[in-house]
Amino acid sequence: MKRTRTVIVLAIIVILFASALFYLWKKNQEDPITYTSETPTEQTIVVKTVATGSIVPKEEVLIKPNISGVIEEIFIEAGEYIKSGDLIAKIRVIPNVSSLTSAKNNIATTKTALETAKINFKTEEANYNRQKALFEKGVISENEFEGIKNTYLQAKQGVDQAQINVTSALQNYDIIKTGTTSGLGNIAQTQVRATISGMVLDVPVKVGNQVIESNNFNEGTSIASLADIKKMIFEGKVDESEVGKIKEGLPLEITIGAIENKKFDAVLDYIAPKGVAENGAIQFEIKGSIKSLDSTFIRAGLSANASIILEKAENVLAIKEALVQYDSETKKPFVEVEVGNQKFERRDVELGISDGIFVEVKSGVTKSDKIKVWNQIAGIPSYAQK
Repeated sequence: MKRTRTVIVLAIIVILFASALFYLWKKNQEDPITYTSETPTEQTIVVKTVATGSIVPKEEVLIKPNISGVIEEIFIEAGEYIKSGDLIAKIRVIPNVSSLTSAKNNIATTKTALETAKINFKTEEANYNRQKALFEKGVISENEFEGIKNTYLQAKQGVDQAQINVTSALQNYDIIKTGTTSGLGNIAQTQVRATISGMVLDVPVKVGNQVIESNNFNEGTSIASLADIKKMIFEGKVDESEVGKIKEGLPLEITIGAIENKKFDAVLDYIAPKGVAENGAIQFEIKGSIKSLDSTFIRAGLSANASIILEKAENVLAIKEALVQYDSETKKPFVEVEVGNQKFERRDVELGISDGIFVEVKSGVTKSDKIKVWNQIAGIPSYAQK
């Protein structure tokens, strides 16, 4: 019994010894960990946020009529360049029957008032002439004559005012009937003209469409929209998480989807003080003036992206952000610099701005230092990780 137990113990010892020898042999067959290294490079690091939007004219003017009617003729098309004062459209006025009847009655009333005023004036004129002769002979006093004279002058003024009322009634009738009248110039007319020079962006009406005049109670019907296409701006929106990082005056880089391989410089001019909820997120409107378009023709409404430059460091010493380690206690950054074959020493570094891939190194390493790639992926050759 003792002999069997001894054999079992010896067998276990042999197995354990063999296992240990196999483990040591296996470990000896494994390649030692070889760390690769990278050297700092000069980089231009740009920290930016992106806003989506479109290109729109800086000033778009809507041309509206100052009289209601029907479009009789249109003289322009979208895409044309016109000058201030050029004819855009002609309106045919369709008079309102009630207004026309009222205007006719007003003419009759004012003419009657004019005839009455003339009769009164003739009476006062005859009386004035008689009293003047008596005054010159000394029959009546000067005070009495002055009262008669004032009555005469008032009668004369009444005729003049009645004549003005008749003229006004006739003009009002013409305006209601035809849309214009003599003596008013551009105040009321059926010809619509451009108020600025620029390109015609849109003509939303057609011949035969009814249009409404612009007044205090109605914004009126737009006949055309004009804009100077040499003065374009970017109009877009940024998320609430980014709006706190930006401010007026920051540079923008505009890229337009329809124009490949070209960027336009702009300046951020406006940030909306109030956000708008869109798809569950708060968006803030921004606007940026494009500095120069050169000879590039940009159509209004093209979609665009604006890179808002928050920070920029040109030609600075930089390393990949993945090479930086942080002390577990102090949380200060450091790197490991190669000082011999697979021998590294710790160097504390001062970091600058980062774009998420490269980070600026202000101090701690030089351009010739070899920095350890401490988090390389096991099983992947070193040349494939670079």
